[in-house]
Amino acid sequence: MGYTNNNSKQEYLKQSVMTASPSELVVMLFDSCIKNLKQAEICLNERRDFDGANLHFQKSQKIILELISCLDTSYEISAQLFLVYQYLLCTIRDMNAKKNLSLLTDVLDILNSLRDTWKKVSTLRDITSSEVG
Repeated sequence: MGYTNNNSKQEYLKQSVMTASPSELVVMLFDSCIKNLKQAEICLNERRDFDGANLHFQKSQKIILELISCLDTSYEISAQLFLVYQYLLCTIRDMNAKKNLSLLTDVLDILNSLRDTWKKVSTLRDITSSEVG
């Protein structure tokens, strides 16, 4: 039963990604980054599982790198987002290397704020698209 349930979850996730707009994909990336950082925190604080924490930190780092690679430099805001993403990436790397979560709240606040902004953008694009169509 677990195998079928896992396949259903994987198929749902795949369909969600395949049908998402670009802004919805960005929201998904932020959600996944936040989730992985919280998992790293659980690994460190509750389980003392350094390998598990490392895995989740690395997943978060890969997501930030993906966000950096998706920046459209033709927009002025991209340079500012690049600096924010660089800060996040360096801070996550530092937390992983030192297994120190003292800046986790700040990182999560920034990620949540960015995610919420993109969620609003995604909602506005959906409203605009439905009005045009």
